[in-house]
Amino acid sequence: MQQRLAVLCAALALGFTACSKPDGDAKQGAGGPPPAEVAVVTVTRGDSALTREFPGQVTAFRTAEVRAQVEGILQQRLYAEGGEVRAGQQLFQIDPRTLRANLASAKADLARLQASADIARATLKRYGQLVGDQGVSQQEYDQAQSSLKQAEAQVQAAAAAVDRAQIDLEHAAVAAPIAGRIGRALVSEGALVGKGEATHLATIEQLDPIYVDFNQSANDLLRLRQQLKSGKLGAADGLPVEIILPDGSVYPHTGKLLFSEQTVDPATGTLVVRAQFPNPDRLLMPGVFVTARSAQGTLSGAVRVPQRAVQSSPQGQFVYVVDKDSKVAPQPVKTAGFSGKDWLIGEGLKGGETVIVEGIQKVRPGAPVKPVPFGASQAAAQGASQPAASAVAAKK
Repeated sequence: MQQRLAVLCAALALGFTACSKPDGDAKQGAGGPPPAEVAVVTVTRGDSALTREFPGQVTAFRTAEVRAQVEGILQQRLYAEGGEVRAGQQLFQIDPRTLRANLASAKADLARLQASADIARATLKRYGQLVGDQGVSQQEYDQAQSSLKQAEAQVQAAAAAVDRAQIDLEHAAVAAPIAGRIGRALVSEGALVGKGEATHLATIEQLDPIYVDFNQSANDLLRLRQQLKSGKLGAADGLPVEIILPDGSVYPHTGKLLFSEQTVDPATGTLVVRAQFPNPDRLLMPGVFVTARSAQGTLSGAVRVPQRAVQSSPQGQFVYVVDKDSKVAPQPVKTAGFSGKDWLIGEGLKGGETVIVEGIQKVRPGAPVKPVPFGASQAAAQGASQPAASAVAAKK
């Protein structure tokens, strides 16, 4: 019985083997799956800007607080809250009646004192004719001179009071000190303003152009200056500054660096750097946190690759390179910083290599691939999506 089982098992094994051979031959005839398609770039050497990203905050180009400079009842608001105003435009009206009465009183005092000065002037002239004939004493003549000087000083003080009353009356019509966007009114009509203080009525912010302030490490700045002095980096004067918005998109306008403060904050070890950006669409608003991408210098003969091409492992960073036989091989690299969205390669690539950018998850070392240019693969994907969308629209 055991011999029969052994013979049966051997026969079944031979049968399975015989049945499996045609499948294997079929697979070999089909040639296996096609090589995976990957998007590649050919790296080159050239001058590239070494960029860094810093957290920053948007601040207004100018900010002015509109305040009541005279005391009175606020009668009217003359602007649309949240709108644009021009410099000199009237924003509020304070009750001018008391101020107008003060001006009239000051003018009356001026007229009275001018009359007194005229009398003192005439008296001095008459005394000047009589003092030579002994008609008046020298003491009386001197007193007449003093009285005229006092009267003239009082006229000057009264004239200054008239000017001050006139200025106060003009301040009843509260005007915009700068052009810009004005916020909500902080005081409503009917309120008493200017009583012992310059009441804050509204705030105006000039938003075009606009500032972005960001902090840079003092140690990084010192290292950068040493690299510039040694010639490892070229000067980055005139290179633009970019902004990355909170949603991850890049602000459409580039800016320029204005200055960096010379005092380091001892608490953070950083100093403030300011950049200026155009803001015609008012997309940037004061207080918004953004990421500033600033050029620190230029590297000559640098190799740069797209950021997604660089992979990381416990052994370090590497890229996948496609050789002349269209086979994949990992290549260890060392990055030297960013240039915009690309990595700058300090070691590992010499230029001329074909590096995989997209489709990395489909490859393995030593396997053949079908390389296509990186830009061409994106264009093909967009072209394929448009006919599909057209077909869906046609069905609808």
